[in-house]
Amino acid sequence: MQSTQKFKERFIADCRLLLTAYRNGALGNTTMPEDENPGFGVFGSDQADSTAQEKRIAYFTLPMSLNYQRDSYKLWQAAKKAYNDPATVDIFDCKAVAAMPVEQLREKLLKYKVALQPNKHIQTWQTIATTVAKEFGSFQNLIAASGNDFLKLKELITINHKKGFPYLSGPKIFNYWSFILMQYCGIALTNAQFIDIAPDTHITQCSVKLGLLTADEAQTLSKEEINARWREILMDSDILPIKMHPPLWFWSHNGFIYELPK
Repeated sequence: MQSTQKFKERFIADCRLLLTAYRNGALGNTTMPEDENPGFGVFGSDQADSTAQEKRIAYFTLPMSLNYQRDSYKLWQAAKKAYNDPATVDIFDCKAVAAMPVEQLREKLLKYKVALQPNKHIQTWQTIATTVAKEFGSFQNLIAASGNDFLKLKELITINHKKGFPYLSGPKIFNYWSFILMQYCGIALTNAQFIDIAPDTHITQCSVKLGLLTADEAQTLSKEEINARWREILMDSDILPIKMHPPLWFWSHNGFIYELPK
């Protein structure tokens, strides 16, 4: 569907209204799962402290690799408990995890149910930590190796070192993780306009409600085709497609209690 200029202007205006509604609470409960963190909040001044920033990135990365087919809110609640416990906080240290016996790592990851699967989840966590520790030395070095370029970071993780980043290298979670890096770790990524919005059921429903898709297209178009629609419609605006993910998700999840002006 080729949008007219008038439709594009109205669409972008509606996106701005939704972003504002998200910020001021008009969409209902908009607590993100990642808001459950040990005092990090949204990015603050500790980026200047390399050690603190490394801990922050590790915290928002390693649990993400276990975030499939489970309650995201419970995952991050578990991660916070593990981070705040001196006996388990070292699971967020890639070098420590890389050198840790599997049985010890399993015990730590299962203590607060950060991991639910006693074998696969432990292997995933240790594989990523080992890849970061041995190939880059730290998460900060990994990001620096990409030149803070989303497309280069994508190449590093989803192509060059794909086997070293199980699940995190998948298209949906990688795009969302990149958004989390910007939102919660204060990492500025160039080419961020290419971060896909990841059209799950909620995003697709909103796309129909906003007129970007017809009901039939929502059933027949591929995720990449839907992503392309979002990239095209927001091109030349100051809104990144991925920035629309939280407000759209909550708008749908909370039953569209916020009504856009007609």
